[in-house]
Amino acid sequence: MENNLQRGFWYSEWAFVLFVACLSSGIFAGTHLYYVYHVGAFNDIAIVAMLEAGLKGGSYGAAAAFGASFLFARILEAPLVGILDIGGSLQTGIGIGVPALMLGAGMTAPLTNFPLALLTGAVLGVAVGAVIILIRKFTINASNSTFGADVMMGAGNASGRYLGPLIVISAVMASIPVGIGATIGAAIFYYYKKPIAGGAIIGAMILGAIFPIVTK
Repeated sequence: MENNLQRGFWYSEWAFVLFVACLSSGIFAGTHLYYVYHVGAFNDIAIVAMLEAGLKGGSYGAAAAFGASFLFARILEAPLVGILDIGGSLQTGIGIGVPALMLGAGMTAPLTNFPLALLTGAVLGVAVGAVIILIRKFTINASNSTFGADVMMGAGNASGRYLGPLIVISAVMASIPVGIGATIGAAIFYYYKKPIAGGAIIGAMILGAIFPIVTK
């Protein structure tokens, strides 16, 4: 019975990708509403203000850099700690960063057409979900994973301080070299008063590349 449940919908990889696609579709559509009607964006006022500054001044660099960097960081973070931060990855990355990049490149169709906005967000969500699952499957939990159910959604900035130790613990459980790399990276970042989650991720990835995890 237990084995059958683990093969069900909630434990499948594609279910996680589907959830991320649905969330991203709605978030991107919200940005479309803000672009057309100036209401509806799924973000904090300060972050939306970056996009608004671009709409008024024509320069989307700040919104694009801020949103894209959050998206990239959360994609790396999610497979390692098992948590996808919706606010940082989807609301900021998909909702602000990607639209700012599109507008900066002169692509306005996905933001002016509602059905196309839904489709664009869904495609972006599928890409994000698939990348996270692939990273997790072939790296940190390659030998002991329940696939999609391992990646949870809902960590916020308030819980961010706890992610560093979680990354170190996950890295140690994966392999000794990866754990050592995460510990060294976290210690270096702690010494320089930077978020230790970033150091742990970088350290784990560096030693993980040098000493790959051998799966059975």
